[in-house]
Amino acid sequence: MRDPLSNTIKDIKPSGIRKFFDIVSEMKDAISLGVGEPDFDTPWHIREEGIFSLERGKTFYTSNTGLKELRVEISKYLERKIDVTYDPLSEIIVTVGGSEAIDLAFRAMLDPGDEVLVPQPSYVSYVPCVELTHGVPVTICLKEENQFRLTKEELLEHITDKTKMLVLPFPNNPTGAIMEKKDLEDIAKICVEKDIYVLSDEIYSELTYGTDHVSIASFPGMRDRTIVINGFSKGFAMTGWRLGYAAGPKVIMEQMLKIHQYAIMCAPTMSQYAAVDALQHGEKDVQVMRESYNQRRRFLMNAFKEMGLECFEPFGAFYVFPNIKKYGLSSEEFATRLLQEEKVAVVPGNAFGDCGEGFLRISYAYSLDNLKIALDRVKSFIERLDAEK
Repeated sequence: MRDPLSNTIKDIKPSGIRKFFDIVSEMKDAISLGVGEPDFDTPWHIREEGIFSLERGKTFYTSNTGLKELRVEISKYLERKIDVTYDPLSEIIVTVGGSEAIDLAFRAMLDPGDEVLVPQPSYVSYVPCVELTHGVPVTICLKEENQFRLTKEELLEHITDKTKMLVLPFPNNPTGAIMEKKDLEDIAKICVEKDIYVLSDEIYSELTYGTDHVSIASFPGMRDRTIVINGFSKGFAMTGWRLGYAAGPKVIMEQMLKIHQYAIMCAPTMSQYAAVDALQHGEKDVQVMRESYNQRRRFLMNAFKEMGLECFEPFGAFYVFPNIKKYGLSSEEFATRLLQEEKVAVVPGNAFGDCGEGFLRISYAYSLDNLKIALDRVKSFIERLDAEK
C-alpha cells in the first residue's frame, strides 16, 4: 500500500507549545502561565452584538471578503491607528483569525525556492507555512542584547538574490519585543532598495506599553510592498471568535482572495457583526485591558529582579522571555522540572525556534493572584537550583 502522506507534511514538526498543557490539564493544582490568550471575557457589548445578529437571523454566508461594513470599519481603524489608507472594497480581506491571513499571503506570493526571512524567536506558524508552499524559510536569530529587535545589519547579512519576503513579527510573541519608528526606518529603506515584500504581523498592535505601535506599511515606499496582518483575538479578547484580516495592495489581495474562496468561503458571520461593534465602540475596553496587562508586566519584572532571574524588559504583547542559561538546564529541561516539581507550566523558548534556546516564555494574561502564586513557586524552584550548584 502506497504511503498516503505528503513528504512535506511529514517533515514538519508539530507545535512545541501544546505538549506541556496537555499535561497540565491532568495535573491537580497546576498553574499554567503558557497560553497566549487574554483572561478577560469579550466585552459584553461585543458579545451582545453577536447574540443580536443571531436573533435577527444573520446566519448566512457573507461576501467572501467579509461584511462590507466590517471592511469599512477596518479601513477606518487602520487609517487612525497606523496612518495607512486601504480601499475596503479591494484591499482588505476578513479571515478566520490572523493565522489564515498569514497562510494566504505566503501561498499567494511564494514560488518554490523563494526565500522568506523569518526573525526568531517568533510565532510558530511562519516557518511551516512557508515550507508548505515549498518556499525556503531563512532564520534570523534576534539577540537579547538588542532587545530582540531586528537590526539593519542582521537583515542585510541574510538577504540573497532569492529573498522575496521578510516577516516582521512585532510586537513579538514570545519575547514581547517591539520595533519603534527609528528601528523600522532602516529596515524599510533596505526593503525598498532590495525589492523585498514584507508580511507585518501586527496582531498585538493594541498591546504596547509606553509607546505607540508603528507599522512599517506607513513608511515611504512600503505601503504597496507590505501585507498587514491583524485581528481581534488579542486586543479585543476575542480569541474564540476566530476573526482576523489582511490589508495590502489590490494585486496581492486578489490572489489571496482566490485561495480564501476555495478553502474557507468566508469568516464566521456572527463574529463579523460582533467585530463591527468592537471597532466602533471597543476603544475604552482595550485601554482597560492594556492598563491591566501593563500592571502585571511591571509586577513580573520586579519579581524577576528580586529572585535574580535575568529578563530584558518587554514593551509589547503579554509575554516575558526570561533568560535561564545560568542554571545549566536546557529550556525543555527547566520547563519540565518546573512543572513536575512546582506545578507551574511555561513554554520552553526553543518552541519558537532554535534561537529561543536558553529562555522561557511566560504569559501574563492571567490574574495577579495567579501570577503571585506561580511566581512564589518559581522562586522556590530557582532557590533549589541555586542550592544544587
